[in-house]
Amino acid sequence: MPILNLRKKLASLVLIGNHIQFPLEGRIFHGISIGLIILTSIYVPYNLYVGLYVGAISAFLCALFFSYQYYNSRFRGNPHNNTLFGIFGIIIFGSNYFTNSGINGSTDLIWPVYLLLVLAISPYQQHLKWLLIYLVFFMTIHAIEFYNPNLILHPFIAGKGQFLDRITIFPIPVISIYVIIRYIRRSYDKERQITQEKSLAVEISNEKISLQKDQLAQSNIEKSKLMSIISHDLRAPLVNIKSYLELLAQNEIASDEKPMLEKALLKSTSAALEMLSNLLNWSKSQMGGTILNLTEINLSDSLLSTLEMQQIHASTKEIKLTYSIPPQLIVNADLDMLQLVLRNLISNAIKFTAKGGSISIDANEIANECKITITDTGIGIPEVLKSEIFSIKSVASYGTNNEKGVGLGLVLCKEFIENQGGRISFESIVGKGSSFYIFLSLKK
Repeated sequence: MPILNLRKKLASLVLIGNHIQFPLEGRIFHGISIGLIILTSIYVPYNLYVGLYVGAISAFLCALFFSYQYYNSRFRGNPHNNTLFGIFGIIIFGSNYFTNSGINGSTDLIWPVYLLLVLAISPYQQHLKWLLIYLVFFMTIHAIEFYNPNLILHPFIAGKGQFLDRITIFPIPVISIYVIIRYIRRSYDKERQITQEKSLAVEISNEKISLQKDQLAQSNIEKSKLMSIISHDLRAPLVNIKSYLELLAQNEIASDEKPMLEKALLKSTSAALEMLSNLLNWSKSQMGGTILNLTEINLSDSLLSTLEMQQIHASTKEIKLTYSIPPQLIVNADLDMLQLVLRNLISNAIKFTAKGGSISIDANEIANECKITITDTGIGIPEVLKSEIFSIKSVASYGTNNEKGVGLGLVLCKEFIENQGGRISFESIVGKGSSFYIFLSLKK
């Protein structure tokens, strides 16, 4: 069936033409011409057989006329001539009217159908003109017959001859109407489908433009965020160091003030270094420079050094950090990305956990996945901030010791975990703490 439909479509394109080559009127003309050529060609031998010689000649002339005009339009690229068609109909059917029994013949059955053909292949602005011309001519020849009945020839006798004439002619207008209406309807449906496809293409294009607009807006937000970080959060520690070095060079710092200033500068510099590290990693990922290297890694062995370093970091705030990772857990992950994610999540937990609090890191196997949980007893995340916690639009917050965040850490965590085929989520209660969950695929 698909092959048969394809052959029909190819045959239709060859005989009628496509919408790129020909306007709708031209394609309608081609389709109707083919039908009428076949129909009139059948009527030529049939009319000769039954003795209707005038009808046979008229059918032959119609077949020749339509064949030439069809060939001239379809294969030579010359548009069909509406005026020529209209005049041809008046001449051929006017002559047929006088030679084929006038009002008692069958010519009156064909007039409306031929007018329908002329209207179908003519531009809209010509329709009223042809309608008036055919009405006037129709009434004129009938008036001539009324006043001069001797001008009408009667090639057949009433009864059998008239019966044959009507029976043989009637299928012409009926089949012609069927062909014309069917082709016009099919052409209309095709044009409507093309219009719908164009509308759909425009709609898709508009959606793409809207998406690009949203992406551009997001990009502008990210650019503003980066400029804010660079202009303020990274500049402040450098200014403090510069001021300290200037005072030190001028010997204007008392020896008992140095430890306090140095401790404050170390804290500020460490925070700035963490900001810069996250900023560079995130910028690299946005420029497509991050290379994913998934391997099978032993979770306990791979994260041990990172967890020990974070224990030291936590101890400076007198926070107890414990971890429990089964030695047999092997996951598919990028080691560098996973370590960066753990460092960020644990640093956040330390930042937002008060002195004397606790942080725990656990890992276990759940439903063919590895689940890593980082839980703290910190200040928690307010409800209004939860929806954008993994977005660059999130607002950087100050920790329990006034540590300044940059707002990129959790963005990096989400992006790097998802790059590895995993997922990240969290739960948090204000005043009680937060739990972040990382899910990674296990070794297959």
